[in-house]
Formats: sequence, C-alpha cells, structure tokens
Amino acid sequence: MSRHGAAAQASRLDRRLEALNEARELAAGALPEDVLDGVLQVLDRASSRRSLSADHTVVGFFGATGSGKSSLFNAVSGEEIATAAARRPTTSEPLAGIWGAEGSDQLLDWLEVRNRHHARPVSGFADESTGLILLDLPDFDSTRAANREIVERMVGLVDDLVWVLDPQKYADAAVHNDFLTPLASHNAVTLVVLNQIDRLPEQDVQPVLESLRGILARDGLGKVQVLGASAVAGTGLDKVRAAIRQVATQRQAQSQRLGADVTRASAQLAEASGPGEAAGVRAASRARLAEELAVAANVPVVVDAVVRSYQLESTRRTGWPVTRWLVRFRPDPLRRLNLRREGSRPELNRTSLPPAGAPERARTDAAVRDFADAASNGAPGPWRAVIRGAAREGREQLPDALDQAIASTELKAGNKAWWWTPFNIVQWLALLTALGGFVWLGALAVLGYIKLPVPEVPRVEGWPVPTVMIAGGALLGIVLAILAKFIAGAAARARGAAARKRLQTAVAAVAEKLVVEPVELEVSRLGSFNKAVQAASR
Repeated sequence: MSRHGAAAQASRLDRRLEALNEARELAAGALPEDVLDGVLQVLDRASSRRSLSADHTVVGFFGATGSGKSSLFNAVSGEEIATAAARRPTTSEPLAGIWGAEGSDQLLDWLEVRNRHHARPVSGFADESTGLILLDLPDFDSTRAANREIVERMVGLVDDLVWVLDPQKYADAAVHNDFLTPLASHNAVTLVVLNQIDRLPEQDVQPVLESLRGILARDGLGKVQVLGASAVAGTGLDKVRAAIRQVATQRQAQSQRLGADVTRASAQLAEASGPGEAAGVRAASRARLAEELAVAANVPVVVDAVVRSYQLESTRRTGWPVTRWLVRFRPDPLRRLNLRREGSRPELNRTSLPPAGAPERARTDAAVRDFADAASNGAPGPWRAVIRGAAREGREQLPDALDQAIASTELKAGNKAWWWTPFNIVQWLALLTALGGFVWLGALAVLGYIKLPVPEVPRVEGWPVPTVMIAGGALLGIVLAILAKFIAGAAARARGAAARKRLQTAVAAVAEKLVVEPVELEVSRLGSFNKAVQAASR
C-alpha cells in the first residue's frame, strides 16, 4: 500500500473516529449508558492501538477445544512455537510468535502478552521485515472463566482474527452466536480456517466448506474468506500463510480493524437510538404555545384592565366637569393589579394578578405538552423522551417568569391622549358659559328684588342670552361628554389591542426562553447525532 494511500486511509479513519466521538457526546443523557460506555471503549482502544507500532500486524488464532488451533499455529509458523516456550505452563496464556522484534514490545505490553517467541523466518511467509505477530490464544470454550475473558478481550484488540474450526463442531452455536455474529462488520479482518479436513472423506470436504460458508453468511460474514487446512497433513497451509502474509504486507489490517469497530459502534448507537428525525419547532406550534400561555397568564384580564383604566382616565379628563369628579371614587383596574407603577424598576415588578390555580396550571401543562409532542413527532423513542423532558424542565419557572414579563411590559394605558386637552378646554368653557348665564340671571334677580332698575336683557331668536348661555353650556358639556365616551371607547379598544400585542410578545419571549429554545436545542442535537452516526458509519 502506497504512503499516499495509507495517509488517506488514516485521515478517513480520523474523521470517522471524530464523528463517532461526537455522536457519543451528543447521545449523552439520551441513550443507555452501557451503549455509550461500549462506544467509549472502542474510541479508547483505537487511540491506544494507533499510538503503538503501525509496522506490526497482530493476527490472533481463536478456536474451541479440540479444533487443533495450536497445532495449526505451529504449522503456519514453521516451528513448534506453542511448546518452545518452556515457561508457558498451559494454553491458558496467550503466546506470541514475532517476525520483526523491533518496536513490538510496547504493542505486546498493551496486549498483555508476556510469552513471546522471536520466530525464525519462513520462506515465502514472514521474516524480520514482515512485522507480523501471531498469537496463539486460549480456547474460547474453556471451563476456566479467565480463559474466556482473555479471548473476549483479544477479540476486541487484535488487528486480524483467524477462527480455527473443525469438521465436528464448525456449526457450534457458541462460536457463532457469541463471537462470529457480533463481528458481522469485520469481514475484511476475519479469516475462517476449517482445520482437520484430513479427517473428512475427500468428497465431503467441499460440501462441508460450503455448509460452513452458508452458516457464516447467515451470521453476516458472507464475504469472509474460508479455507480448508490440515495442520497434521500440511494440506492448505500455503493458502493460510498466503492469506496472513497478504494481510501483514499490505499494512491495512489495523485501519480496517479499527474501521470495522467504528462501523459496529455506530450501528449500535443507531440501533439504540432508532430511526427517525424530529419534526422540529413549527411557527404554528410556537404561536399556539404563546397563545395558550398568554391565556393561562391572565393576559385577557390585563387587557380588559387596560381598556377600563383608559376609559376611566378619559372620563376624568374629558367628562362633564359637574359629574366627572365621581370617577375618582372608582378604583383604577391597573392599580388594583399593581400594573401602574410609573418610574419603578421593571426587573423588580410583580403583579397582583390572582395566582395560577388548577385550571391555569392544567392549561399551561397541556400547552407545553402539546408543543413538545408536535416538536418531537417522528423522533426515535429515546429522543422523543429527551425533547419532552426539555420542554418540561422550565415548566415550574413559567408562572413566575410570565408574571414578571407582564409586570415589566409597558402597557401605555395612562399615556396622555392628544384629544383630551381640547375636549377638557371646551368642557370648561361650556361650564363657564353656563355659570356665566346663571350669574347674569342671578344679578338680574337681585336687582329686581331690591327694586333697582333692571336693564333690558339681550335676546337671541327671542331667547334671553343668559338662558341661552345656561342651556347651551350645559347641552354642550353633555354632548361633549357623550362624544368623549364614544371616542374613549374606541381609543381604549385600540390601546387594549396594542397592550395585548406587547403582552403576547413578552409571553412569547418567556416561552421561547423556557420552552422553545430547550426543545430546539434537543431537536438540533438529534439532527447532529444522526449526521455524526452517518459520518462514522462510512
């Protein structure tokens, strides 16, 4: 393999590992911890293996008791390595045959292989330049639990896996269910050798090999190379050596193995998550949430108070001066709600609105739940729960936050209207005119009473001017009061509508912060997770 090709493969593996780690981090809190721990183990193993010798390929021989695994190991190695190490007490410890000792120690330390044998060169197979490490491992079906633990650990560590089966137990469920099936993504780094074919009649060898290939295909290992061999007779050894040599000389096994691990881990993440994308936050759902929260937060009550407060203030400013003072005995609705606080600090404001009761809380909960359901629609089960949980997290803060938002909203209910001043001036002129008429008539009455000459009173269309002044002033005041009432009603409704809009904006801001943004964050996290899993899987 060229340096350029190796660099490209390493770069691609880097990207896949980064994507896998990103997916793991994004899935925290959504997927089961055991799945995330498994992914973390893959990442840790990949980091450790890549920090060690890239010039060595580690090939592990795995097999059941009686499969002739150690015999095949010796036959392929060209010497009795499995018995050459005098200190190796049993086959319960891994044994390494090494071609190319330089740089292998740290790698074998990481693998925890203490029994090491520097093998002699084998013509056409391996020498010091090959960088090959063969491992003879304990039987995976050993009655000793420690042996099985070693095998399970080595299955996750070696670069290339050679499974040694025998004609009697090649279909044994233990090896297929416990080991081969979980390695369905590792076709490229798996070799299956049917050993002891010398025990089969010649005409049965190919049918048995085909049967084995069929079983492996059902395990998901249909692309695995299957070879027949006999460690005793030497049959098929050249093909086994050629397959192992090809793996060692191409220097791809490490990257292929790690890539297969990433593929498997990403598939486990995808399986734990489940397929699907969340519908996300739609404008209609956002608006419906804000509307429901506004009702639950008594926005209609506040709007009605704005309307009535404006009408009262208008009457006080433009009503008939003779009766307008009566308005002062009517309490201002906004002040009763503690919403008229000129010059106060908005961040410290609180209303006197009635606290949220059971109906309001139920309405709030229903609005939040409906919003979360709409946003999480289509999301996989674990993520749907996370999205709904994010929506509920801010639910307890909503009543107080909504109250403060309403209290801090500038309602502009008491702002002076332009038409109040001219109406007020005319009202007082009308009143002064009527009072002038009364004074005039009073003066005339006094003159007559004390027997003084009473001057002739001017007339208008036959009506005495003082009488006209009284009637005209009173009539004008009443008409202006009635007109002002209609104008005030229309203006109050306009102010109420403006206040409703500002209040709904304030409520929407609270909903955005406490409900919408957390939900959007989780929806975005799901989308990023799916992209990361896809990037890691290819």
